[in-house]
Amino acid sequence: MDFSYALTPFLAWLTAGVMKFIINSVKAKQLAFGQIGYGGLPSNHSAIVSSMAALIALKEGIDHPAFGVALTLAFIVMLDANSLRRQVGKHAAIINKLAITMPDRPTLRERMGHTRIEIAAGVLVGIAVAAFVTAILS
Repeated sequence: MDFSYALTPFLAWLTAGVMKFIINSVKAKQLAFGQIGYGGLPSNHSAIVSSMAALIALKEGIDHPAFGVALTLAFIVMLDANSLRRQVGKHAAIINKLAITMPDRPTLRERMGHTRIEIAAGVLVGIAVAAFVTAILS
């Protein structure tokens, strides 16, 4: 049984998450546990979906129907991360500023989406992980 299709997206998620934690910790000059989650460099979501598309391309070829499905899913996820989720984060920041005078106000999470550079970094992580898994398990 070929476990690479389950292993690859998990390793891409783990790799991108560790990289993001390290990058955020270096920027903050302290361990950045409070910044774990949506947003930041590299994009975990982009790493996950691009790792699967790259794995399918490497193992099955780009002419395989599964590659088309994986590529379509990857584009949807990346467009969502750059447009909708990023706008939600911007709205949250404005709402947080407006609600600052309210007692016991809830704080909305502002880091939601990704810039194009964060998405591109996630894609590179995903492709690298897929290539690594393919090289190791072949």
